[in-house]
Amino acid sequence: MSVGQGNPGVHAPPAGVQNAAGVTYTTVDESYFEARRLKRHARVWSLWALGVGAVISGHYSGWNLGLVNGFGSMFFATIIIAVMYLGLTFSLAEMSPALPHTGGAYSFARTSMGPWAGYITGIAENIEFVLTPAVIVFFISAYLGTIFETAPAFQPVYWILFYALFVGLNIVGVELSFRVTVGVTVAALAVLAFFYASVLFSGQFDFSRWALNIGPDGAELPNGGGPFLPHGALGILASLPFAVWLFLAIEQLPLAAEESHDPQADMPRGIIAGILTLIASAFLVLFLNTGIAPGAAGLGKSSEPLLDGFRTLFGTDIAKILAAIAVVGLIASFHTIIFAFGRQIYSLSRAGYFPSFLSVTHGERKSPHVALIAGAVAGLAVMMIIWFSMGAEASNSIIGATLLNMAVAGAMLAYFMQGMSYIVLKRKFPNLHRPYKSPFGIAGAAICMIIAAVTLVFQLTDPVFQTAVIGVAVYYAVMMAYFLLVGRHKLILSPEEEFALTKGESEYKSY
Repeated sequence: MSVGQGNPGVHAPPAGVQNAAGVTYTTVDESYFEARRLKRHARVWSLWALGVGAVISGHYSGWNLGLVNGFGSMFFATIIIAVMYLGLTFSLAEMSPALPHTGGAYSFARTSMGPWAGYITGIAENIEFVLTPAVIVFFISAYLGTIFETAPAFQPVYWILFYALFVGLNIVGVELSFRVTVGVTVAALAVLAFFYASVLFSGQFDFSRWALNIGPDGAELPNGGGPFLPHGALGILASLPFAVWLFLAIEQLPLAAEESHDPQADMPRGIIAGILTLIASAFLVLFLNTGIAPGAAGLGKSSEPLLDGFRTLFGTDIAKILAAIAVVGLIASFHTIIFAFGRQIYSLSRAGYFPSFLSVTHGERKSPHVALIAGAVAGLAVMMIIWFSMGAEASNSIIGATLLNMAVAGAMLAYFMQGMSYIVLKRKFPNLHRPYKSPFGIAGAAICMIIAAVTLVFQLTDPVFQTAVIGVAVYYAVMMAYFLLVGRHKLILSPEEEFALTKGESEYKSY
């Protein structure tokens, strides 16, 4: 079943005439949307897997760097960030079925606050979704280099091969893409479940000895028994950006709205099931991974905390097997976020914010193959430029830290805008049909905005994050210049735009 992409020309302003926001719509005929059709396939558990799979690599590595501030700091930071994501995801669970378009965050901001706000939000998500898989594939290549004992210079070959493989899987079609998503997500969760059970039954868990082995001065305590909050309240705030890794990217789920059989019923269920799964796993990995050797002090400096935990449990002789197991979680997130950037670029280009050729879908497969290839090329190009301009050794810290921190900065901006979108939609469109309503309401969205803003502020206290924010600012400057000079004069009446221009009165149409 193919999904129609709106009713072109019906509610559009006359071609060449600017509206109050200073944007101009270009008139297109049905053939434009015929070349940009998607296919419905996803149901609740496919959506659940898409959300969980996008995040799950963060339970394998990344979160642990917040442990340098002590276990208690990371514990409370995880609670705060979990509250932020509950506010965000329940807001999305309400907005997505009410506006069931592929645009996701851009669509919500466009409808509530106009085209400029929609574009600003879309750029924030674009940064997040294009750069995150680039960093994930970097870590995948590092693991594979250990397994196959390849030279560091061989890493770009792994990048190219993995991008080609998983972009190819997404191009083949939504059915295969979602089957792979469910498979790798379940496998990644199974690895984590095996680890949790192994810790619990190993007899090696000692919370005081290992989780509390950081002193007030930051030094490791050989016998543990240190303070719960060695750095006080400031340690909690400093750990906020790292707790984000435990949940980052679940917000991509609304991008699958036009490929869901019943987005009004399935999207809220998929989002809520996903965030509850991730919260449970987040606290399990925080307690169990940190409660065995090397503890908080060792994991706070580790690039592979889950692998360190497996080594503690089973010894180092099977390190290659353990590394191969750890790759499963990285692959799950890599595959699912490739899906996300394909749909995100597709939606912005279909509406004319990006060049419209990027939204053309495959004639037979109905997958956004041009957008998928463009996103992969962009992420890979950034990695290659850094690799060849700075050299392998210097580029490791840039790719592994700065790019990922740019993704987090983009995410915090997007979360703030999505929280604002929810609040404005509630006030401007009180009669909008909402198949699901968030139990947290405006308060949940406001709390999400506050925590996202505080997290972004504390990113600025870290020199690595400062470099990342500069990169985000440069990208925004370029993209805003493009929209000011070119993009705003070429908007097209996509479903998101039609819905916004009719103030939510138009129904989503299938053809």
